[in-house]
This record gives sequence, C-alpha cells and structure tokens, in this order.
Amino acid sequence: MALSERERRSFLPLCPDFLIEIASPSDRRADLDAKMAEYRAAGLRLGWLILPDSRSVEVWTPAETTAQAAPATISADPLVPGFVLDLAAIWQPPF
Repeated sequence: MALSERERRSFLPLCPDFLIEIASPSDRRADLDAKMAEYRAAGLRLGWLILPDSRSVEVWTPAETTAQAAPATISADPLVPGFVLDLAAIWQPPF
C-alpha cells in the first residue's frame, strides 16, 4: 500500500493484528472502551486490555470481548504462537 505525503507525516492508517493496552490509574473506562472498539472496527484480531486496579484482563477479538479475573498468565496462541505474558509484575509491581 502506497502512502501519501500527508500519511507519511502523520499516524499511519493501519491497525495491528495484536495489541496490549495497560490501563493507568488516570485512564477513563469509557475512553479505554472506545479505543479498543476503534481498534476492533479497524481490523484488530486480538487485543488485551489489562486492568491492574481490578486485576483483570479483557480479551478483545473481532467476535467478542471476554474477561479473565486475575490470570497468572495469558497466551496469544494461535495468533502469536508461543507468546505467553506473565502478569505477576503487573499485578504486583516491584516498585
């Protein structure tokens, strides 16, 4: 896909297949939902919305959103074979 000069100087009109979003305490829930929905509409195949305050992960796919309560790990199989994120450092940060 060829990009215009304007597109090359701004954000690319592309969507990743997979993304991880970690909510910060200052994030508003409505804004996070809107961001994830925008990614989904643009073609996101797998998104993780990690919510440290509630120790939960929302898994966004084209078809649905599911929640997992305090998982120790989360796997991106089959989209990213072998990728497993250990959530211990997010649930209990070392600082």
